Amino acid sequence: MTRPPLVLASASPRRIELLAQIGIVPDRIDPADIDETPLKAETPPRLAERLARTKAQAVAARSPGAVVLAADTVVAVGRRFLEKAADEAEAARFLRLLSGRNHRVFTGVAVVADGRTTTRVNETRVTFKVLSEAEIAAYVATGDWRGKAGGYGIQGPAGAFVRRIVGSHPSVMGLPLYEAAHLLEGAGWRR
Repeated sequence: MTRPPLVLASASPRRIELLAQIGIVPDRIDPADIDETPLKAETPPRLAERLARTKAQAVAARSPGAVVLAADTVVAVGRRFLEKAADEAEAARFLRLLSGRNHRVFTGVAVVADGRTTTRVNETRVTFKVLSEAEIAAYVATGDWRGKAGGYGIQGPAGAFVRRIVGSHPSVMGLPLYEAAHLLEGAGWRR
């Protein structure tokens, strides 16, 4: 029996690399273009779940017969969302806020197969060391913050800022592998 094609609803090179680590290569990459504005009173985990679900469903609508995998990552300090930094000043502001503090990274994962959507949200707690202004400026100058929730990427130079992580390292990178593999298997998709 042939398996249905797997469509990844993301153009993130990190998600593609993470899937490859567990032997999954999507048949097609089809990023979803959706409004990612948080709803009034929406909590960080609900936002991560809703965005992943909405992306998966949008791509599934144009991919009949395929299994669609989507994810979305939300960085939160308390109830405050740290989205993708718009510019260097905002990236530096985010890093100052994260300096010496705990924050939470929520990554929602969604799979659509045969018209059915299943979702999971992974929560990982990350603690940053106290950052000097020189460290913040040097990191911002790398440009590594671009396109990353919270204005940093744990897989790059900002990994040196992490004092402690409790949870899933791949989730902080953008895709919790356990949850993704579990949802795909639950949908009947096998490697």
